[in-house]
Amino acid sequence: MTHAPALPHAPARSARLLLLTAGRAACTIGMLLFLRMDLFAEISLLIAIAVAVAAVMRVLRQPLIIGHIITGLIVGPAVFNLIDSEETLALLSEIGIAILLFTVGLHLSPDIIRKFGRVSLITGVGQVAFTSFFGYFICIMLGIPPAAAVYVAIALAFSSTIIIMKLIADKGDLETLYAKISVGFLLVQDLIVVLLLLAIPMFSAAGSSLSSFGKFMVTGTLLILFVVLASRFFVSKASRFLSQSQEFLFLFAAAWGMGVAALFSMFGFSLESGALIAGVALASLPARHEVSARLTPLRDFFIVMFFILLGAQMHFGDVAALLPAALLLSAFVLFGNPIILMTLMGLMGYRKKTSLQTGFTVAQISEFSLILVALGVTFGHVAPEYLSLVTLVGLLTICGSTYLVLYSDRIYRFLSPYLGLFERSDAHESHPHAKRHPVVLFGCNRIGHDFLATFEESGENFLVVDYDPDIIAELEKRGIATEFGDASDLDFLSSLDFSQAQLVISTIPDPETNILITRAVKAAREDAVVMVLAHRVQDALEHYKQGADYVIMPHFLGGRYAAELVIKLRNDKHKYGTLRERHIKDLLSRLALGHEHPFPASVRL
Repeated sequence: MTHAPALPHAPARSARLLLLTAGRAACTIGMLLFLRMDLFAEISLLIAIAVAVAAVMRVLRQPLIIGHIITGLIVGPAVFNLIDSEETLALLSEIGIAILLFTVGLHLSPDIIRKFGRVSLITGVGQVAFTSFFGYFICIMLGIPPAAAVYVAIALAFSSTIIIMKLIADKGDLETLYAKISVGFLLVQDLIVVLLLLAIPMFSAAGSSLSSFGKFMVTGTLLILFVVLASRFFVSKASRFLSQSQEFLFLFAAAWGMGVAALFSMFGFSLESGALIAGVALASLPARHEVSARLTPLRDFFIVMFFILLGAQMHFGDVAALLPAALLLSAFVLFGNPIILMTLMGLMGYRKKTSLQTGFTVAQISEFSLILVALGVTFGHVAPEYLSLVTLVGLLTICGSTYLVLYSDRIYRFLSPYLGLFERSDAHESHPHAKRHPVVLFGCNRIGHDFLATFEESGENFLVVDYDPDIIAELEKRGIATEFGDASDLDFLSSLDFSQAQLVISTIPDPETNILITRAVKAAREDAVVMVLAHRVQDALEHYKQGADYVIMPHFLGGRYAAELVIKLRNDKHKYGTLRERHIKDLLSRLALGHEHPFPASVRL
């Protein structure tokens, strides 16, 4: 009788035991299957885990980059050690890096580089120097030996170009002033760290000399010159041919970006610098936004592999012993680095918001920082525990800076009253925004041709968007602002700035494309007038439902126009003769342009 009360709970205990046993069996079977997995299955498993972690991040409203790094920690040696094909993941991540930096370069025309080169050089060199100086004394205060303190202090000075560019791209700020300056000084930092990575082995060897350094600089100059000349004399002249096919343009852009990155890597330069220069070389092409839009999905997929691999390669050693020093150094990077950069930019006359947003982009350390300290360990200059220390600092600062960059606008609104110290009384800025147009015309064939003529006669400030390279080339010769791109591509539409648009007209006959245009314009500016084309009554009603302000129906408008002519001219033979001559002249002009009136659906073959 003493055991009777326990009987009702026995089934529950049995169920829990059964679930526990099944769970252990599933884990065992999963591990056995994993041991027999091929490369495809391994990558599939990594992506599945990344999706699960990303879902948690979305529910918690956290940045996905942090989720990808956590995925790396889960699948790496720190937890389950599921990665067998590290070399393959490294290759995939390098592809992502190349595409990311290439698309960033597409937003940096040579004019922008000339405009912001000075501030990029001063802030890049200045921030590295000051961070290394103050970081060294903090390391000495923590009891780190002088040689190791030098390595750790310099490691704290470098920021991750890849992480920052991904955050800025996700935020949609690639065209802003702080983004242009950030790209510039991050490139300067990358050049400094590459020189250090080359110089340390060179000067650690017995027969080192400055001749190798000189040869390195000459090689870099020649490589840049080669890319610039190839772009100017080959790519720019072939741009119309390249733009005639979406697939061919995409394939060429991928080959160009990755090829130039590989070329730079072969000569000992960083992959990032080569990919960025490849993008800059194409930044003046009419198809630059189309290229960027086509590469964006590919970039987002491959760059996930970089963050997973970054998380998987983090080894922390004795975390409890390293945590106090890691927290202090992380605080210095998260708050000290932005203050250093804000001070430099304030002295150069930039406003406090730009200084703050730019400062947040240096609030983390780079993957190059880990490589630099690892190199010191290899040569016996640094004890292994300091590599673990820098790794922990890297994780803390990458996570912290992600929030600082993504929420910089909110942070500025809170801190603005206290940031006057970092702004001169005569502060001024020259923003890199492209000229905004109050009128945007999609499609310049047939109906679009009439709008174009009207805008030109009225002196209107307008932009033409078209996907025909011949039309774009002809309009550019006439000095008309153009953008080459496919309006049915959401990524391309998102690259256009509709914030100042007052009137947007689409003469594209595809109803789905016009719905996308309407949504994109209304999302950017709700009070903008949107006029689209439709050939079917049902499509016209759907466009009105989606928010279009007016729908052009050519056949109905043509009939109404002809009826109004009858009322206006009646049977005046002379007036009809004048109208006839004008119409014949217009038709001959359109025939020369290759225009043709579309056949009714009932007589199409």
